[in-house]
Amino acid sequence: MHAGKPILYSYFRSSCSWRVRIALALKSIDYETVPINLVKDGGQQFSKEFQALNPMKQVPALKIDGVTISQSLAILEYLEETRPTPRLLPQDPKKRCLVRMISDLIASGIQPLQNLSVLQQMGQENRLTWAQKVISSGFNALEQVLQNTAGKYCVGDEVSMADLCLVPQVANAERYKVDLTPYPTIRHINKSLLALEAFQVSHPCRQPDTPPELRA
Repeated sequence: MHAGKPILYSYFRSSCSWRVRIALALKSIDYETVPINLVKDGGQQFSKEFQALNPMKQVPALKIDGVTISQSLAILEYLEETRPTPRLLPQDPKKRCLVRMISDLIASGIQPLQNLSVLQQMGQENRLTWAQKVISSGFNALEQVLQNTAGKYCVGDEVSMADLCLVPQVANAERYKVDLTPYPTIRHINKSLLALEAFQVSHPCRQPDTPPELRA
């Protein structure tokens, strides 16, 4: 079932790709990266070759176990079901539901509103203001939720799928110069997670396609 090295189609700056890279690192899954540059040549995700892999023309896509999976949360769920150690979903059904709720809040309620394809429709002069507005609105809700669910991480003291969604979204917020002062819980969790090796090796500044000026 696990024959052959998985192939991740990724873009260094893609927060959805970063979620998957964190999971692959946490679960010690060796994989190959095929970079898909979302801005070069008008966007390599629009090539016929990539559309054949993912008709939505988005990263990430993961080839694994003879299947190609797109949508980051679906990928995370598949990895959890086929390679359950370490777990990314708590055993307790209520905590598991909270993890999925927070993951969806970020992956459906915040990130899609500020992703590249949306910002490209906004006009250059409106992009920053729009991104700040939608991220701040989402973080206002997320901060309230996390105040009730968090321990060291988003839900209790175990790293979960929710944490894999949180860190890339905070990076997006920082990129778009969102004031994070009103979100102490988000900031605290993010700081704790960035100290973990899996979050460091998967970081956008350490990817095969990271431009030299952005490497760290």
